[in-house]
Amino acid sequence: MNQLMRQAKKMQEELLKAQEALGQRTVEGTAGGGAVKVVLNGHKMVQSVEIAKEVVDPDDVEMLQDLIVAAMRDALQKADELANQELSKYTRGLNLPGLF
Repeated sequence: MNQLMRQAKKMQEELLKAQEALGQRTVEGTAGGGAVKVVLNGHKMVQSVEIAKEVVDPDDVEMLQDLIVAAMRDALQKADELANQELSKYTRGLNLPGLF
């Protein structure tokens, strides 16, 4: 039983380190052929947003809004994939709903 508890504690420590490391990793979501770029870290915190001048049209604000939303969705999907890829190394075979 003690051996099992030590293994569980070690796995928990490794998982926490991996979660912390995700904060140092970044993903980039794009839309409009790269006209809008959103960079998130592995904790899904926005690091930067870049918008190409040519897509800033005061007469078509809705298009720019749609591009920003699309770039955010792309970045969020990539952040989820990164988290799943990195954290699954430690949770493979475990059913831990809501972990990431």
